[in-house]
Amino acid sequence: MHPVVDECRRLHKQEGPLGEDPEVVELVNFASSDHSGATIFPMKTTARSGISVHFSGHETFPLRQMWLKKAFDQAVEGGRVPKAAFADENAIASFGVGKNMVASIRHWAMACDVLRDSGDDPQSFEISPIASEILRDGGLDPYAENPSTAWHAHWWLAGRGNRATTWRWLFNHVTAPTFTRQELEAPLEDFARKLDPKRRLSASTLSRDLETCLRSYAPRFAGGSPEDFAEPLLGELGLLQEVHKGQYAFRRGPKATLHDGLFAYALLDYWDSSAVGLSSMAFEIIAYGEGSPGRVFKLDEDSVAERLMGLSDFTDGFLAWTDTAGLRQVHKKTGDSNEMRREMIRRAYD
Repeated sequence: MHPVVDECRRLHKQEGPLGEDPEVVELVNFASSDHSGATIFPMKTTARSGISVHFSGHETFPLRQMWLKKAFDQAVEGGRVPKAAFADENAIASFGVGKNMVASIRHWAMACDVLRDSGDDPQSFEISPIASEILRDGGLDPYAENPSTAWHAHWWLAGRGNRATTWRWLFNHVTAPTFTRQELEAPLEDFARKLDPKRRLSASTLSRDLETCLRSYAPRFAGGSPEDFAEPLLGELGLLQEVHKGQYAFRRGPKATLHDGLFAYALLDYWDSSAVGLSSMAFEIIAYGEGSPGRVFKLDEDSVAERLMGLSDFTDGFLAWTDTAGLRQVHKKTGDSNEMRREMIRRAYD
């Protein structure tokens, strides 16, 4: 058996089906098509890495540029954010938005790993270390103006699937050249049912979640409410476009605003969650694996290879690319990669 296929099978058992590479698809035979015509990969039946399943919470508002900063700025002494800050009578005045938007800000701050549930204080949230580095006054990007902040948020939503199950599903399972929201509703409903059989989700809830996801990357500019004209944070990434009214397509290829530091951070994060203990990872896994940087960032094969070739210099040898006898791999040094991930985030704002 080809060593890449062995690796694909191993990761498939751990994390779910793998990707779009024709050789891998043919050899491992994971691809399937549903009745809508959208090419969908077989659905996972358990939540990834203990992350809970979410199809709501955003109140149908896409993430906006300053919302993560607004949530961060609620921190009190000790780097905690009281949960009451989003629920008490002063919340509307404090955030300067309506009640539903306050709830949406709370949701997005948790989904993008700005806020985390506190293990020792049920009345407050903790601010994640990376969010503190980015959003604190005098930090890497306190006003969320740098594209790396948007790419980091996208990684947590579509790569990690953190409180954003539809985001992870859309970017990892849908491979049709073009699609409409209506064409995706049935396969998303099947996915949700298999993911959490005991939970009853209405079709309208899933439809609203899917619509919010699509508008997060390809906002509406004609008709609708004034909120539809507010540019979402993720819209600047150029990952999704509305090619015709109601018809969408991914934009695959090189991503000029994706910094090598953010790509390396995502690769390390993916490695530590899907290939724990492995010292090497095949190119096909990085380019096409479910939840991989190649798939989540919609990079073409040449773009992935180009970035991987520069990893050794960029990470001071922590990651290194090899191409021996046609077997392309990345090798990782042993040890904790947490500090290297933090360093890659810092480099992403150079």
